[in-house]
Amino acid sequence: MDSETHRNKCAACYRQYNKVEHLIEHMRVSYHSVHEPKCGVCQKQCRSYESLREHLIGPLPKVECARVFSIRGCNLCLKIFDSSSAVRSHRATCQFSGTMTGLISRMSRMNIQAGSCIDNGQMSGSRVVALVCKMVGGGSDGSLDLCARVCLVGEDENIIYHAYIKPQVPVANYRYESTGIRPEHLRDAVPLKQVQRRIQDILCNGEPIWKIRSKGSKARILTGHGIDHDLKCLGVEYPSFLIRDIANYPPLMKTSKLSNSLKYLTQAYLGYDIQNGMQDPYEDCVAALRLYMRMRHPGHPRDYACGCGDGPMRNNYPAWRQRELERMTAEALLDLSGSDYYCWCLDAYN
Repeated sequence: MDSETHRNKCAACYRQYNKVEHLIEHMRVSYHSVHEPKCGVCQKQCRSYESLREHLIGPLPKVECARVFSIRGCNLCLKIFDSSSAVRSHRATCQFSGTMTGLISRMSRMNIQAGSCIDNGQMSGSRVVALVCKMVGGGSDGSLDLCARVCLVGEDENIIYHAYIKPQVPVANYRYESTGIRPEHLRDAVPLKQVQRRIQDILCNGEPIWKIRSKGSKARILTGHGIDHDLKCLGVEYPSFLIRDIANYPPLMKTSKLSNSLKYLTQAYLGYDIQNGMQDPYEDCVAALRLYMRMRHPGHPRDYACGCGDGPMRNNYPAWRQRELERMTAEALLDLSGSDYYCWCLDAYN
């Protein structure tokens, strides 16, 4: 009985089943792949980094894994190292600082004058752009989100574009406590149509929108937190295959499959605090960009087939193969599996 149960143990998450057909059904819906976060001690694969964190340092962690992690583990990237001295050396590079450097970066930390616009789009050769908008409130109760400030940052963490935007309807609530926006900032602000055209041009990198779907396009990857909402409020359309939304990326979501805040993700995975009081769009852009770059280089095997997100469409466990599948080992069943989301590590190879 013990050997049979061991045979019916998932080779990825280690769940055990009494019957092999139950294991096969689990593999049909779990979409395990080498692109999942993995425990460096027991090699268990987890759906998200939050699941891995609970496995290592949660209220009820795996005892041996928690012991090893406490000595040789990094609490930011959750990797295990060969020795305690190795992990100390690693932390110096793994933990980011909230202090920004560079001339344009320092400008962004200053109190930008009302109505001012920074446009360095022609200077940037960045393949990745982070975008953040700050909203004021419109409508009778001030609950309608109106984009009043936008910031785009490139891979070098310098500003590509920044502008205050003139809302198209009256502002009922400037939400000053979080946005820092006052009426004088919007008095001579840039018209929305002009901002839309400039952002579209920066994202498409000078190419027409119809052309960026072709292979070899120069269009930029767009990252941020809650990008769909920001683009909707801006009135800008952009192809979903070029969007990397920190809020909806499965490895960064809660175990309940809800989104984590950008503030929490920055503290948990980058090691510093943001959004203490008034929210700086540049600071949020840099945090989103750093999180994307961290997820882009997680050290996964170069395996496009199981990480491109077509797991649900491949149907590698069809009912007509049931007898063949039941004779396979747990490892062979895992080899057939594929992720149900596109792993950002594949961007590094494109």
